[in-house]
Amino acid sequence: QVQLVESGGGLVQAGGSLKLACEASGSILSFNVMGWYCQAPGKQRELVAFISSGGYTNYLDSVKGRFTISRDNAKNTVYLQMNSLKPEDTAVYYCNAKGFGRNIWGQGTQVTVSS
Repeated sequence: QVQLVESGGGLVQAGGSLKLACEASGSILSFNVMGWYCQAPGKQRELVAFISSGGYTNYLDSVKGRFTISRDNAKNTVYLQMNSLKPEDTAVYYCNAKGFGRNIWGQGTQVTVSS
């Protein structure tokens, strides 16, 4: 079973940047889609961005132009570059991998944006 480990979260001031990383214990090429989700307190988990095995990307409207998802297949790692962060971006961010009947989650990393 492939495991996902997120890193890069932390506390940042509004307008700042963070880069999250999701490292898989196996090849991410075996997954059709890799994604980043966020879950704020009292809210449902929602998809922030995803990238397909072919490199297609899509984003939540509220992060378009600020966040960029990318992947390094050689390092089995997916990244989420987050710029111009806002207090409303505060959440736990989870990495997800889907493909061939598998749906795998990481443990999450906390992102806190202060105003």
